[in-house]
Amino acid sequence: MRAQFPARGLRPRHVLLIFTVLAVGLAIDVRTDLPGQVALSAGIWFVLFYVLRIVDPLERRALIACLAIATAGELFLSLVWGLYTYRLGNVPLFVPPGHAMMLLLGLALAQRMSSRAADTVLVCAALYGVAAAAAGIDTFALPLLGLLALISFAMPKHRPLYASTFILALALELYGTWLGNWTWSPEVPVIALVTTNPPGIASAFYAVLDALIACTVLILGTSRLSLARPSMSNREP
Repeated sequence: MRAQFPARGLRPRHVLLIFTVLAVGLAIDVRTDLPGQVALSAGIWFVLFYVLRIVDPLERRALIACLAIATAGELFLSLVWGLYTYRLGNVPLFVPPGHAMMLLLGLALAQRMSSRAADTVLVCAALYGVAAAAAGIDTFALPLLGLLALISFAMPKHRPLYASTFILALALELYGTWLGNWTWSPEVPVIALVTTNPPGIASAFYAVLDALIACTVLILGTSRLSLARPSMSNREP
């Protein structure tokens, strides 16, 4: 059974809206207190619900799975493991819808990315990870690289999505840490590894999220959904 999840409803204006919401939302967040952050989060949730209106109900189910998995992951990675800390010491309410929007952007970009381009992005990530670990500036890159390699070889049809998500998430991580929305711990808690702020392979977490969503879609039996790049014959005119 192969799922199909082409996110056909997205148009350039929706992509621009999502980019704007993520960029402006993070810039506003660093200038607010907790009540302001809650108000900002409400606005971002509203935009997500608006965007969800244009996608197929089955696609919407996968995005809901994204919300659930991303929320659990954020709570564990930030509040339990302590890999990174948000500015106010919480997990902002706008983070889960932000992950769903990132997934929509990743799907839109993946449909336009060739397999060769995707492999090039992943190889470059691997080269950086090995070099950063060898230099001792980011030894955490190796286990993250292992996760990225695992999902890339286990679900090869989704590599364009992983590569697209990797690029988008790296840009988001650099932007968010530059603004000060969150900060990565220089020493990885529990395990004796070090990293940078942000880790150069932090985007692997987003790619793993995509893989978990793909597995969830298959487990739910929604055979019409796919996180893989659709073939030319399956695209809408």
